[in-house]
Amino acid sequence: MQAVIATGGKQYWVKEGDIIRIEKITQEKNQEIEFNQILMVNKEGEYIIGRPLVEKAKAIGKVLKHDKAKKIIVFKYKSKKRYRKKTGHRQPYTEILIEKIEA
Repeated sequence: MQAVIATGGKQYWVKEGDIIRIEKITQEKNQEIEFNQILMVNKEGEYIIGRPLVEKAKAIGKVLKHDKAKKIIVFKYKSKKRYRKKTGHRQPYTEILIEKIEA
């Protein structure tokens, strides 16, 4: 079974056993998390599309870890003005194991 879930302002196509990285959440490590915003479900080739959400559908996952992504460089520059500014950014994320999808 596969589903499209919405969390953190993004949508993810997931199936049971997938490991996904989502925006950081407050759940502790090894805690169970339930996603109630299911937009679409694929159940043995039959697609159930929600308007806007699929009723009585949920995805259950487990928090594996909290971490930060690889650093990206943010460089601002204005020509002929001697303006240069270099900073970095590491986006925090939470890694989730999708254990079960119910529809």
